[in-house]
Amino acid sequence: MLTEFGRLFIFILLGIVFVAAGLITAWILRPHRPYPEKLKTYECGEEPIGNAWVRFNVRFYVIALIFLIFEVEIVFLFPWALVYRELGLFAFIEMAIFLIILLVGFAYVWAKGDLDWDKPRPEIPTVPRATPVEPSRATQAGTGLTQGAN
Repeated sequence: MLTEFGRLFIFILLGIVFVAAGLITAWILRPHRPYPEKLKTYECGEEPIGNAWVRFNVRFYVIALIFLIFEVEIVFLFPWALVYRELGLFAFIEMAIFLIILLVGFAYVWAKGDLDWDKPRPEIPTVPRATPVEPSRATQAGTGLTQGAN
């Protein structure tokens, strides 16, 4: 007599065996004819340029994660909106609290600056200043500022 855990163990074991058997069978039966065009990295029909292991800026991942988090949370609004009238005031208050928490999270992400994209700092061109040069004697003579005039 098997317990419930024994049945679960057999179910998981059979699942692993079926997946492994499928993968091994596919590996044995598949044709293996590599050539350079087939082994090249696929870039949506574009010719790849450079190494595929380029480091991307972390901001791409942060923005994507923030988008996913808020997108999944917004998905909860659609079923609620469909049955809003049947649920009554309790469901309205519950969703209002949910939206307040969502807005607090959005304000936190905004205040932290994770939604800001780095803009290049403007470089103000500078003109190199000329070093001050002593006025020539000719200029000084015309103005009466010669050194030996006293």
